[in-house]
Amino acid sequence: MKSPLLSLPGAVPGEGPDEGVAAHYGDLFREQRALADGTGFVDLSHRGVVTVSGADRLSWLHLLLTQHVSELPPGQATEALILSAHGHIEHALYLVDDGETTWAHVEPDSQGELIAYLESMKFFYRVDIADRTDEYAVVHLPAGSITEAPEGAVVRETPHGRDLFLPRERLTAFAEASGPPIGVLAYEALRVEAHRPRVGLETDHRTIPHELGWIGSAVHLQKGCYRGQETVARVQNLGKPPRRLVFLHLDGSEVALPSHGAPIRLASEGEEGRQLGFITSSARHHELGPIALALVKRNVPVDADLIADSTAAAQETVVEP
Repeated sequence: MKSPLLSLPGAVPGEGPDEGVAAHYGDLFREQRALADGTGFVDLSHRGVVTVSGADRLSWLHLLLTQHVSELPPGQATEALILSAHGHIEHALYLVDDGETTWAHVEPDSQGELIAYLESMKFFYRVDIADRTDEYAVVHLPAGSITEAPEGAVVRETPHGRDLFLPRERLTAFAEASGPPIGVLAYEALRVEAHRPRVGLETDHRTIPHELGWIGSAVHLQKGCYRGQETVARVQNLGKPPRRLVFLHLDGSEVALPSHGAPIRLASEGEEGRQLGFITSSARHHELGPIALALVKRNVPVDADLIADSTAAAQETVVEP
């Protein structure tokens, strides 16, 4: 879905999973600094919006999600995963309940697959599932922002800021009143800095929650059964995940950032060495310079110097080996 805000001055369209919204509006580092300072807003209107209403919505979602949501208070934000039967991550849902309806935003174009799964699990429960993407746009206000949420918007407040579920026809008016607009590249750079994983970038077909540090924030370990729970419990109680997320400081002398999927190797073995992982996300940060997240084998030494393609990389531990 193409955002009307792409018509704003300086807007450069995003690419890949963020196609449809602005990557930036002409000055990436200025936009990052504004976002870090708590000003402006980020257009995330390309993300999918799904709602679940009905008397059984929370108790029913509790059976399907990795998070404890059966008693989720109105207005309290949380996040949750849907796993495959083998415990691999399929969807991440960023949730809030308004007292009558549970709202979630999800990765762009993933809402159809998610809704198909939810519909298949309705059985006799009193729930109504709806794709609200055409009606509502997601807008992000950074932590510290004094911008007020418009009347009619559902607010999801987290330590990183507020996500607004805004009626889509009011997006342009909101932008005019709440500038400056900030592109998704700035939002992504701060996400990488904060070590926050994203489905489709930090995940592949076999990623389990432990590898990304999602235990606790998105996976509740003291709740009943859900699909994939056996894998979560087994790894938590008996073993270690095969891979782990790391944060990388990249060599700033390189012109190009290593792209998603770029192989990670030991610097001592050079570009012909064994592949030990891959770049998941990379960004240019206004203070830290080139940075990245990567998924590497658990037994990679935490103090080892690495290379991503040909770019030197120093690692910081996100998930303990």
